[in-house]
Amino acid sequence: VQLQAFGGGLVQAGGSLRLSCTASGRTRSTYHMAWFRQAPGREREFVAAILRNAISTYYADSMKGRFTVSRDNGKNAVFLQMNNLKPEDTAVYYCAADQRQGYYPDSYYSTSLTYDYWGQGTQVTVSS
Repeated sequence: VQLQAFGGGLVQAGGSLRLSCTASGRTRSTYHMAWFRQAPGREREFVAAILRNAISTYYADSMKGRFTVSRDNGKNAVFLQMNNLKPEDTAVYYCAADQRQGYYPDSYYSTSLTYDYWGQGTQVTVSS
């Protein structure tokens, strides 16, 4: 499975961006999907996840109310709408896929070790 994330760019504080991630290759089934980000000198952190049912979603506390994750299973795509962006949101954003089909406790989906496939990342830069 190959994941490709795109849609990043340079935006002023308070602005919006919409990231997209498409899956290709051996997409035999629908995966649980997530977004993570990594800023320079910092560890990769969880942003949001959306399960294969396209209903259950999870967010990091600092993103709640500003970011919205969604998906289109027919197109093997997941999206991250980011509003009211802040300079501290500057990072490389990665999409990830979990090949397991089951449903697990909430904390499972915010852990990077859960995910088997990763995209190459897309840079988001928010200027003040």
